[in-house]
This record gives sequence, C-alpha cells and structure tokens, in this order.
Amino acid sequence: MTSNLDTPKKALLIGVNLNNGEDFEHSMAELASLTKACHYEPVGIITQNMPVVHTALYIGTGKVAEVKETAQLLEADLLIFDNALTPTQLRNLQDELSLPIFDRTYLILEIFKERARTGESKLQVELASLQYMLPRLVGMRTSLGRQGGASGSLSNKGAGEKKLELDRRHIEHRISELKKDLEQITKDRNTQRKKRQESSLPKVSLVGYTNAGKSTLMNAFLDSCGQTEEKKVLEQDMLFATLDTTVRKISFENNRSFLLADTVGFIDKLPHSLVKAFRSTLEEVKYADLLLEVIDYSDENYKEHMQVTSETLKELDAGHIPVLYIFNKADRVMDSSLLPKIIDNRIYMSAKNQIGLKELTETIQKLLFSSNIDCTMCIPYDSGNITSYLLETATVRSTTYQPEGVYLELNLRQQDYEKYKHYCIN
Repeated sequence: MTSNLDTPKKALLIGVNLNNGEDFEHSMAELASLTKACHYEPVGIITQNMPVVHTALYIGTGKVAEVKETAQLLEADLLIFDNALTPTQLRNLQDELSLPIFDRTYLILEIFKERARTGESKLQVELASLQYMLPRLVGMRTSLGRQGGASGSLSNKGAGEKKLELDRRHIEHRISELKKDLEQITKDRNTQRKKRQESSLPKVSLVGYTNAGKSTLMNAFLDSCGQTEEKKVLEQDMLFATLDTTVRKISFENNRSFLLADTVGFIDKLPHSLVKAFRSTLEEVKYADLLLEVIDYSDENYKEHMQVTSETLKELDAGHIPVLYIFNKADRVMDSSLLPKIIDNRIYMSAKNQIGLKELTETIQKLLFSSNIDCTMCIPYDSGNITSYLLETATVRSTTYQPEGVYLELNLRQQDYEKYKHYCIN
C-alpha cells in the first residue's frame, strides 16, 4: 500500500467478462472502490469478453499488448486484475508487462491489513496474507537472478533462488506459528461463547455485505437502551470498517434482552484464505437464534449483495438460521413518510436516522420470544437466588409476598420454564 497518500499511484484496472455475465460491470465498479480504499488512483479500465480465462496470461495475448500500450499512455504505475491470478499467470504477466501486478485478492488483503485493530484480527490477516504469498514467491522476485552452478545444492544456487528458498522457509515457519496462536485464541473464544450460551439469552447476529450499515444499526440499538459511548462500535462509510466480532447485550424495560453480535462484512469473491483465517470469528453467526441481514437498499446491486451473503452463510453452515431482512438506507430511495415499511420478514428503514428502529425491535422480540410461556410460580424464601434470576430475566407482571413464598406472575423463556416449572401453581 502506498505510503504517500497525497500522490497516490496510478492503477490501470483489467477485467475479463466471462460468458457476458450480468454482474461484470458491478464487479469492475467494486474493483475501483477497492483500489481507492487501498489509496491507489484508477486511471483506466480495460476489459475483454472471453468464454474462459487464458491459462497462462489470464487475458488473451493480443490484449496483453493493448494493456502494455495503454499503461504507457496513461503513465500507470501498476496493474490490477479483477480476479485472483494464479502464480503462473502472475509470473507470466510480470514478464510481459514489466509493471507491479496485483489482483482483487491482494487488494482485499491490503484493506484488511490496514483495518485490523485487535491482536486476533492482525494475526488472522497476517496468516491469510502469507498463505496468499507463499505460492507466488517466484512471481514476486522476477528481478532477482536465479542462475547458479550446475549442482542442486543450496550453496550453488543463484542469489534469487537462495532468497526464494529462505523466504519460503521463513514464511512456512511463520504460518505454523500463527496457526498455533490462533488455535489458542479460538479455544478462548469458544470458552467465551460457551458462557454466553449458558446465559440462556437469545443470540442475534448482524450479517450482510460490507458497508451496508451493520455497525450503524448496532449503535442505534445501543442508543435505544441507554448504553454508554464506550460500548459502541466503529461506524464509518468505508469498506470493511469493522473486522472484529463485537457482542453486546441489548436490554429493554420488559426484561426481554438478547445478545447482538456485529460481524465482518461480506464481499463478492471474498478470498477463501480470509474466510478460512477468520472462520473462528465468522462462526459466531452459526450459534445465532436469528440473523439480521442488513442490506443497503440504496445500492442498485443490492440483490447481488444478498446472493453473496446467502452463499457465504451457507459456506459457514449458517444457511438454516431464520433471517430478518433489513433494507437499510431506504430513506435514500423512498419517501420517508412511507417508512418504516414491513412486509413479512422484510423491514424497510434507516438505521442512521433511527427510522423504523422501534418497529424492528418489536419484530425481533416477537420472533425471539414467541415460544415464551405464561405461568405463575411460588418461590420459597430460601430460594432467593431463583427469585432474583427470574426478576432479572423474565417479564414479571405481578409480585405478591405470601407466608409460603413469593408469587410471581411471569412470561419467561421456555428453557427457564422447564428448569423451574416445579414451582408453578395451578
């Protein structure tokens, strides 16, 4: 990533439209956004329609000459391709074009690297970056000589080849260290998750395409239940503003509380290495009772974003969890007087302006607490801890103190009812 943000390097973008795919223009526009997020300046776009990519060069041989000529004309400093290049393609293109070459995967890794804040996310990004780099070392060191003696021993290898082998060993060793560190973090995360599961509070996860407004919605919930500023999450209009999963307790006056998790956003062609590295973080969604899929309704490609989210959730084994679709930023394309609008499991609203937040909260409560049970219990005075628990976690409609104990008229979760139903009275 360029260190001088005042004079960004010029980037020429290259894409291949396979079988006239309808989402190609969106993909190229998104590549431009990723390029800008990496502080490079897109100065031109070259595309090619092909049934399949060229095995050796990704683009056709004639198109390579056009890229070279255009790059010289536009004084481009680097070339960026709208897909993951194989190590062979990267090496061959660098030999032909003599310019730094990046692909979509590299850009996303660079953005993640810049956005990572916690120790865990930094380790995850480093692991994904090294796994991406390892098979591409040869292409990244084309400038070093590899000529050496005829012997196969390391001492007779060319300077570049020696460097490559040393780099490979160093990277493999570092990958091994990172995996061990992340395994320990995963164990700690699983312990924390187990404690949350034992709390019996329902769990809700925010999911969706990057920059759809998940963190904005999280903060709107925190505002509505009087949480302090310290509890809020980073909220910015940028790709991948949030990488770390944040879990907050959302509480309401009727004691109907739930745990809300904000997760990293998804994107088309999210590198597999990143999904794998962030799996322990992303898997938080697997344990949710309800998913809130936040969609930027003002984005003309929102349907494609929903498809990407659906596919990613399936990859995380979370495709079976009930989803409430939140069409956010609807005030940008709809008359605000028509909002909020609720149709089945879809709600059109604005998290930033808190339009529809009350209705969304009511809908969530209906979905999460529909299996709650009404009953009356008599809790003996020597079981005050149970009384305290029910007062804290259940909706208590009335409390009466009698000689034999505390009578509570309750609406409580089914698991709590099963646990304490022997206190029920007819």
